[in-house]
Amino acid sequence: MKKLMAFAALATLVGFLGILGFRVPTLDLVMVLVLTLGLAGYDMFTSAKRDSE
Repeated sequence: MKKLMAFAALATLVGFLGILGFRVPTLDLVMVLVLTLGLAGYDMFTSAKRDSE
């Protein structure tokens, strides 16, 4: 259940930041959004892996 909720939270974040990135497509903002999504995705996958052990 924790993995499902983590995936739903990440999907919501991706949706919100995706809308922001498409509405305001400046290079610096898109780079920050990509970095944010990368860090959030890394955190989700490492936390999910740690919980299953």
